[in-house]
Amino acid sequence: MDIKDTREHIIKVAMHIFSQFGFQKTTVDEIAKAAHKAKGSVYYYFKNKEELFQSVVEKEFSTLQCELIKAVEEGETGKMKLTNYITTRMKVLGELSNMYEALKNEYLNYLGFVEMIREKYDTEEVTLVKSILVTGMNNGEFEKNDEDQTAFVIVRALKGFEIPILVSKHLEIEEKLEFMIHILLRGIEKR
Repeated sequence: MDIKDTREHIIKVAMHIFSQFGFQKTTVDEIAKAAHKAKGSVYYYFKNKEELFQSVVEKEFSTLQCELIKAVEEGETGKMKLTNYITTRMKVLGELSNMYEALKNEYLNYLGFVEMIREKYDTEEVTLVKSILVTGMNNGEFEKNDEDQTAFVIVRALKGFEIPILVSKHLEIEEKLEFMIHILLRGIEKR
């Protein structure tokens, strides 16, 4: 296994361990053992647990961004793009428990990188939603409004729905998402 593969393997194992036990309860020893590596090997690639967690969260963030972009590109209309975006966002965010913990857990605020990741995530999310809105406005589906402000409000609204939706039973999630998408679209549709 070369250096890049070893580093990626450690990140993948850490992803699993952190998602099971959370940041606070996970130790580098546990990660090393699960990765079948010496503790010193983990420290060769990551100076401490915080740096390893940062790598895990950044990898999950990258995964989420790729999935969202792919979902948006698959939509043919602004409505389809927004629907795909919301559905994929909630589904993938629920699967990426480490990133979700970093985004919602106030305890992790003492880790400087968490705030930077939150800011980057928010900025990129608003930019993606803005592009969806512009598509819908240009093809006559959505009212012409301040797309920056509208994108910001949509992203903030979605953040408010994260915990209730993500802790619901699977069948309820789809119903709630459909209802939320319906309400959002009614608010921005051109009449």
